[in-house]
Amino acid sequence: MAVRKQSTGPIPAAGMTKSNGVMKIEEIIHNETPRLLILHDKGHHDIVQTIAEVLGQKCVVAETLEGAAGKPDNAVIGLDNSLISQPEDVRKVRRTTVITTHCIDDQDLRDEDLTSVCDYEYLYTKKNFVRRDVARFLGFVLGQNKPHDDLKKKARTTLLSTTFPDIRAALPNLDILSVGADSVELRVDLLQEPGDVDSVSGVPSIRYVGEQVMLLRQRTELPIIFTTRCTRENGRFPMDDPTLFYRYLRKALQWGCEYIDVELWLPDEIRIQLAAAKRNSRIISAWHDFTGRFKWSSVEAQQLFKQGSTHGDIVKMIALVNTTEENYELEYFRSIIQTTYAHPPLSGLNMGPVGQLSRTLNKIFTPITHPLLPMIAAPGQLSAAEINSMLHSMGQMPKLDLYAIGNVRQNGQAMFFEKCLNELSLPHQLLCIERSSQGSIERYVSRATFGGAHINPPLAATAPYLPRLSNAASAIGQIDTVVAHSTPGGRLLVGDNATWKGIRATLTREFVPSAYCGQAALVLASQEAQAAAAIYALTSLNVGPIYTIGFKAKSSVAANIHQFQGIEDMKKIDQPFVIVSALPADRSFIVSPLLKHYSNSVRKPAQRLEKVFVDLSSVTRGKEDGKMEGKFDPVAAAAELGWTAYGVADVNAWTTVETLRLLVGQNVPFVSFDLLDTMLTQR
Repeated sequence: MAVRKQSTGPIPAAGMTKSNGVMKIEEIIHNETPRLLILHDKGHHDIVQTIAEVLGQKCVVAETLEGAAGKPDNAVIGLDNSLISQPEDVRKVRRTTVITTHCIDDQDLRDEDLTSVCDYEYLYTKKNFVRRDVARFLGFVLGQNKPHDDLKKKARTTLLSTTFPDIRAALPNLDILSVGADSVELRVDLLQEPGDVDSVSGVPSIRYVGEQVMLLRQRTELPIIFTTRCTRENGRFPMDDPTLFYRYLRKALQWGCEYIDVELWLPDEIRIQLAAAKRNSRIISAWHDFTGRFKWSSVEAQQLFKQGSTHGDIVKMIALVNTTEENYELEYFRSIIQTTYAHPPLSGLNMGPVGQLSRTLNKIFTPITHPLLPMIAAPGQLSAAEINSMLHSMGQMPKLDLYAIGNVRQNGQAMFFEKCLNELSLPHQLLCIERSSQGSIERYVSRATFGGAHINPPLAATAPYLPRLSNAASAIGQIDTVVAHSTPGGRLLVGDNATWKGIRATLTREFVPSAYCGQAALVLASQEAQAAAAIYALTSLNVGPIYTIGFKAKSSVAANIHQFQGIEDMKKIDQPFVIVSALPADRSFIVSPLLKHYSNSVRKPAQRLEKVFVDLSSVTRGKEDGKMEGKFDPVAAAAELGWTAYGVADVNAWTTVETLRLLVGQNVPFVSFDLLDTMLTQR
C-alpha cells in the first residue's frame, strides 16, 4: 500500500515544474480592523453606508473634520467633502486610510486638490452601481486580497492587451476575450475621448480615464495593468512632459489598479515617487526597443535589467528582432538573469514575426491578444490559444486525458470544461466517466496519459493510490480534484479540494474577508460530510463561533465549533452573520424559521440585512414567492427577507473556475461561466 503524505508546503502545478502553492488556513492573515475615513460628495452619504456594510462595520457620520478624530476606531467615518475648507487639513486627522469617493454622474463635484491629499479615490456610478466592485476595491487597497502573491505561484502568467478606444466596446465580449488571461492591460494611450480632445497630444483626460478604469473593474475579476505608453515605444503619450506620466500613474495608484507600467526612461525622481506611493499595487518596469539594433548578448542588456529592478516588482524588456537566432540569445540572457538575481522576475520578449518563439517561451506576464480585439498591441503578438498550440507542437505541452467523473453531464460542468479547452486550444481531451463505486477511478489515475480529474460527488480522502493530499483535502476529508503534477522526479498525483475555494469566493463576492472575522455562523446539514468544505471555508475567513445544526462536527475541523442543541441555543447566538445550508432539497424547509427568526428581530421594512445566506442544495433559485416546483426555495426566501443570498449555482461556478486552474494551470474568469446558461438553454 502506498504511503500517504499530507502536503506541508508548495506543490507544483499540473504539467509544470514551478511551485503553485497550496493555501493553508494558517497562511490566511487578516489585517487589523480597517480604520477608514470616507469623504463623499454632497448628497452622496449613502456610499459611506455601503462601504461600512461591505466591511462589516458600523457607519458614523462626522459633522466636521475635527470631529472625525474623536470617532471610534471600529467604525467607518463618513464626512461630506464640502465641509473641508483646506484640503491639506485632511492630513491632520490621520486614520489608517483616507478614501475620497466620487460619483461620476455629478461631473461638477470633483475636487482634485482634495483627492491629491487622500490615499485612494473610489469612483462609482449610481446608474449601474455594482456592490461587488466596492468589495473588490476595498479588499485590494486594504491588503486583504493579494493578486500579485497568487500570480507569483503560477508557472505562466499572461496579460490581455486591450486596444479599444473606449473600453465599453470590449465589455460585452470580455468574458471570451479574457479566457486564459491572468490580468488585463488598459492601454491608456490608445483611449480616444469623444468630444473635447487635446488636438496636439491626443491624451485623454484623467476624468475619462478614471471612468474607463471603473467600467473595466466592474466587469472583470482580473487584476488591471495601467499602461501609459510613450510615442517612442509605440504609444501616444508625448515624451517631452514626464510629469504627465506621473499624474496619470499616480491616479492609477489612487484608483486601486493592481499594476502600473512605468517606462524605464522616466526620470529617477518620478520612478522613486511612484515606488514610494504604490502601497499594495505593483510596478512593472518597462523598456522597449523598436530600432532592431539591440542585442541581448550586450553589456547594455544586463545594465537595463539592473536599472529596472531598482524600483520594479517585475522587469519587462521587449526588443524588435530580425533573426530567429536572437530568440536563442534572449533565452540565454533569461537563464543568466534567473541564476544571478532572485528578484525581480524578468518578462523578456522579442517583437515581430520571428520573435513569436520568445512569446511562447516567456513565462512572466506574456502579452496576449484575441481575434475579437480591433488590433494587436505590438507586432507579433499571439493569442493564448496560439501560444498553447505552439507549446504543444514544440513538445512542451503533451496531450493528456482529463477526466470528469460522476454527475458532470447533467449539471453542465463537462460542457463548460470542453468549451474552455477548445477556446484555449489545449491539446487535452475530456473523458466523462460515470463512477459506480468509491474505488472505481483507480484504473484511470494509473494511466500514463492521466492529466487530472474532476470528481462529483467527491471521493473520500482515503484512497491509497493517491500518494499525497493537499491540506484542504486532508482537513475536509474529501477529494473533488486529482491533479497530476509534473516534477523533476516524475509525475506526482495529489488529491485536492476546490469546493471550499468556491464557497469562500462566493462568501467574499460582496464582502471583504475581514467582514467575517469573529462573526458567528450557523451551518445546517444532515451529516458532517455535506458541510465539511463549508466549515473549512468559514474557518479560512476566521469565522467563529460556528454552530452546527443537524450534525456534530469533529473538533479537528475547526477550533471554535459547537453543536446547536435546540431553542435555548438560539438565545446564545445574538445575530449570526452567515448561515450555510447543506441540507438536501427535501429538507431545506428547515431553514425557513431560522431565516425569519434572525431577520424579524432586527429588520426594518425594505431594509437590506448585512447577513449572508448560502444554500448548497440542488434547488434552483426560484420564483419571488420562495417556491419552485412545489419545493421551498431557501435562496429566494432569504433574499426576500433582505439577506445577501447565494445558491449552489454560484458556488458551482466558482468551484469550476478553481478546478480548471488546478487541472490545466490556466485562468478562466468567473464571468465566463455565465456562458454555460446560454449553452444549456440552446441544447
